[in-house]
Amino acid sequence: MSTATGPLAGVVVVDLSRALAGPQTAMMLGDMGARVIKVEAPDKGDESRGWGPPFVGPDEAPESTYFLSCNRNKESVTADLKSPEGVDLLTRLVQHADVLVENFRPGVMDRLGFSTARLHEINPRLVILSISGFGHDGPQGGRAGYDQIAQGEAGLMSLTGPDADSPTRIGVPIGDVLAGMNGAYGVVSALYERARTGRGKVVRTSLLASIVGVHAFQGTRYTVAGEVGRASGNHHVAIAPYGLFRCDGGAIQVAVANDGQWSKFADVVGLDPHDPRYADNARRVAHRDELVADIEKKLLEHSPAHWLALLDAAGVPAGEVRTLDQVYDCPQTRSQGLVIEVDHPSLGTIELPGPAVRFDDGSREQHSAPPRLGEHNESVRAWLHSQTKVART
Repeated sequence: MSTATGPLAGVVVVDLSRALAGPQTAMMLGDMGARVIKVEAPDKGDESRGWGPPFVGPDEAPESTYFLSCNRNKESVTADLKSPEGVDLLTRLVQHADVLVENFRPGVMDRLGFSTARLHEINPRLVILSISGFGHDGPQGGRAGYDQIAQGEAGLMSLTGPDADSPTRIGVPIGDVLAGMNGAYGVVSALYERARTGRGKVVRTSLLASIVGVHAFQGTRYTVAGEVGRASGNHHVAIAPYGLFRCDGGAIQVAVANDGQWSKFADVVGLDPHDPRYADNARRVAHRDELVADIEKKLLEHSPAHWLALLDAAGVPAGEVRTLDQVYDCPQTRSQGLVIEVDHPSLGTIELPGPAVRFDDGSREQHSAPPRLGEHNESVRAWLHSQTKVART
């Protein structure tokens, strides 16, 4: 039985999901101390176990770094959910669970014999999270969803890239990750409500909903103002100067969000803050191409380090563009608990990206490595047997 600490310690999560969106939710709940039991198909398990390269570890049992990214703090059991033994195992898990996470296509759970009604018949307190590609209902409710497809269909690619003619996917599976985050948010909200009502409920989200939900000002730009946003490269469409600027030997990013910051920035780079073309943000946006050219003409005189030091001293938000190795080796990254060490049964001690949320006290103290396929078959079944014996007494 899990002895993890954290605000969700004592909560039991059954994770039927695979790939990324559902596993992301379950991992986030595990990070907060929940016991997460991942149910996988025998032989191959979660499909992301086969996603690579890169693979690491011994040739006879390679581990996918993709799988390692979203399955820490979990236990793995294998079961064929179409078999009587698998149905029995899942039934017993549901009886003792607080949360069930699934991201099958709509209708699959019903065909397996575990409809929402059946799950709540087994356990009325169960919180059920269902993640889909495009929603569980509506004209495209049964459609399969993958991140890149959702990035395109939900408008994100049209806003990303160097220009309007070059739609570009974001370099991480952002739709999956956002759906996982929304799922965790929905589950915790439902658990809070259950404390009051005594009953679980169904939580639903999708890749479509999660991407549309982060359109932010680009959404209201269309729904309110009737303007259709397009990709604008590395410069903000509504604020200037706010973007990436070339220097001698590299580039820096600058975020000038108000006229006070503009005055400080202009003084540092040697521009006239009262130039009528640039006197306020609206005029700076209208003359962005001229502004960028004027700024880069100055910045190209010195290195990124030179300008970052001056801008920092002046209180102007600025930064460099780092590669991932620089990010994970950065002392600030490590000071925030964003790199954790875990002991993996075949890889030894490895480092993983850590959880993004921490608490002044009550955080999970120890993290466990993503499990080998079926690693906890015996221990989970033994726990279920002990729970059955307790219920009978």
